[in-house]
Amino acid sequence: MAGDDDALDQVLEAVANPHRRDIVRILGLQPCAIHQLAQMRALSLPAIHKHLKVLQRAGLIARHKKGRTTYLTLNRRPLAQLQEWVGQFHPYWGADGATHENYFGYLAPETGPRPAVIERQDVNERQKEN
Repeated sequence: MAGDDDALDQVLEAVANPHRRDIVRILGLQPCAIHQLAQMRALSLPAIHKHLKVLQRAGLIARHKKGRTTYLTLNRRPLAQLQEWVGQFHPYWGADGATHENYFGYLAPETGPRPAVIERQDVNERQKEN
């Protein structure tokens, strides 16, 4: 499990940067040469290589050399693992506004009074009244 967590951490780190997310988006559409990516993103070659190093460490890209040109392709497997991890937070407890109420109902089903869910709007209205 620790290895899975490390891999997930690397993917999250890689997609935390807007330049790298855009690179992933571009490569998701078609393979691309490194110099083309640099031009599209208006980045220097050293800067693009720095971003590619992070993406490659996360397993998100693969390099393919043809002659003197290096092409990149997207490896979708780490993104599928990220999607699977995010999917575990599917709203099993209901909508965000009802999450606490549903959770407390799950903990103590119909055995006593449920705590009131106070919405942000209610708090603001109470403050105005005082």
